Amino acid sequence: NFRRVASALGVGYGDFVLSAQTHTTNVRRVGREDAGRGLVQELGYSDVDGLVTDEPGVVLSTFYADCVPLYFVDVKRHAIGLSHSGWKGTVKRMGRATLERMEQEYHTDPADVVCAIGPSICRDCYEVSEEVAEQFRKMEEEIPGSPGLLAELEAQRAYPHTQILKPGKEEGKYQLDLWLANLLVLRAAGIPLSHIQVTDLCTCCNPGYLFSHRASQGKRGNLAAFLMMRDQEEADFDGS
Repeated sequence: NFRRVASALGVGYGDFVLSAQTHTTNVRRVGREDAGRGLVQELGYSDVDGLVTDEPGVVLSTFYADCVPLYFVDVKRHAIGLSHSGWKGTVKRMGRATLERMEQEYHTDPADVVCAIGPSICRDCYEVSEEVAEQFRKMEEEIPGSPGLLAELEAQRAYPHTQILKPGKEEGKYQLDLWLANLLVLRAAGIPLSHIQVTDLCTCCNPGYLFSHRASQGKRGNLAAFLMMRDQEEADFDGS
């Protein structure tokens, strides 16, 4: 499968750099010297759920089966990031952590970042416990200006609703919207609302062609997300 993706992207098998996901908010800077980590050379690190680079031809690679892929492109500084954000990563604000690492490494300004929230489990499919729900209530309270940001989403019709949690089918259960939670985190971190694209494709609703941990009860493979920059000589940055 990696060889198939390499062919589709026009890169080599040894150009991929793999994550080492354990639901952290750890983000690692990688470059050409890391190419092939996890495939043609030892991974060499652990507990890494996000990758960033400013080097063309390095294919950032992360893996999913209901969790949320977050894609970042700094169109000014020519840097990218790709992060895995399950509920644990989301409640710890993985989107913000990725942007902070890009700022540290490349002087990224969130206002220059284009971001996408990729296919993952939707609110209707994602039931969580009271314990998890309480952590998201606390996260929402701790985000500066959260009510105003949610009002902005509603006013601009950027998302169908403004409730990260809604009551579940049973008492003490809730339906969690990871897409909206990540959208709030990214907007609060300074990315303009017009720069954020949100999926409407649920992994759990589409088990016929997307792997879902919940739909398969753990009997599944992995989805993968890939992001890279092409050389400027090959293509314009904003078009490839």
